[in-house]
Amino acid sequence: MREFLQVNMAFSSFPLSTVITLLLLVASIQSNSMYDDEEDPFQPVTSDETVAEGGTVTLTCRVAESDNSSLQWSNTAQQTLYFGAKRALRDHRIQLHKSTSTELSITISNVQLSDDGEYTCSIFTMPVRIARATVTVLGVPGKPVITGFEDPVQEGGSVTLTCTSTGSKPPAQLYWYKGQEKLEARPNVVESNLNEPTYTVTSVLTLRVTRSDNNAMIGCAVDHPSITNGEKRTEQPLSVLFSPSVMIKPESDLPREGERFFLHCMGNGNPEPLSFRWHKKDAEFPPHVREEGPFLRFDALNKSDNGVYLCHTDNGVGWNEGSYTLQVQDPTAMSSSSGVDHAVIGGVVAVIVFIMLCLLIVLGRYLIRHKGTYLTHEAKGSDDAQDADTAIINAEGGHSGIEDKKEYFI
Repeated sequence: MREFLQVNMAFSSFPLSTVITLLLLVASIQSNSMYDDEEDPFQPVTSDETVAEGGTVTLTCRVAESDNSSLQWSNTAQQTLYFGAKRALRDHRIQLHKSTSTELSITISNVQLSDDGEYTCSIFTMPVRIARATVTVLGVPGKPVITGFEDPVQEGGSVTLTCTSTGSKPPAQLYWYKGQEKLEARPNVVESNLNEPTYTVTSVLTLRVTRSDNNAMIGCAVDHPSITNGEKRTEQPLSVLFSPSVMIKPESDLPREGERFFLHCMGNGNPEPLSFRWHKKDAEFPPHVREEGPFLRFDALNKSDNGVYLCHTDNGVGWNEGSYTLQVQDPTAMSSSSGVDHAVIGGVVAVIVFIMLCLLIVLGRYLIRHKGTYLTHEAKGSDDAQDADTAIINAEGGHSGIEDKKEYFI
């Protein structure tokens, strides 16, 4: 009796949760000594689960047979969540999904990173049997942030861009893109976040640029198993400074003598050129030619205006020059496009006339053929007649059967 009291006093000095844990451990050892798990019909069966932070996970515990003993779910701190259909822990996120004599299923919504760990399912048979399920909570990475676009880059230079994503667990993977083209960058750098089980991932890209890269979309994408609908991506346009390219566009492809005319100097650069200077190669401008920024205007063209005209543009990054050779035509000259139009119209008219002639020929032959048939039928049967009256009577189409009506010609 004294030994029993000493043992009882020793157990009373431990917290209740510790005593329950020790009892479950002893029961588990006894259970394993009696049955093999694969043969024991009362052994609970669970499965490991993976869920993204903020999602919902379902924990299911089943037994093959039941002796009406209750199933129980406990959390990572060995706090009882549900004992059969009865709620044991006041947490509105944890709800009963299904409770029968052979199954106990619960759901945990709005899962947090602190919910990560090992959960225990127990059945209070003699001895007590337990099974464990590991819940892995994935930390969802934040949308990547790109830095390094603060200043434009000059053509031929290099730009260094940095992409950062934080909050992932396990660490996310970062990838760079230019449009749909994947770019090679330095290896990702992974750092643990202070006082959190998550990570911050950083990737650095160095890119040599050309003028074709101006306004190109440079993107950084984060890939992680917690992202179910593809990948998170951030894109920004790249600004590249480059000297202008120059093209001179005439008002008309056929400058005719005596007409008004202008040349338009178009410069394509970043920034857009604002400075335009015109001059004529090896000559001065005549009085009727005026410079108006990117336009060179001619009040009335004449043959003396023939020559090469140059446009000089500057956008602060660099300069360039374009040229146009002016050849003034006679006032009656026609453009090649008008000649083509007339040729097309003439071809269409010729086809229409040909079709009409064919129709007239076919119609004429048809009329002639039907007229000959009528004459032949009218004269048929009159060849053997003895006189004119008999021929008229015998002829098909004549008035046969009407013998009392005859005409005589004297």
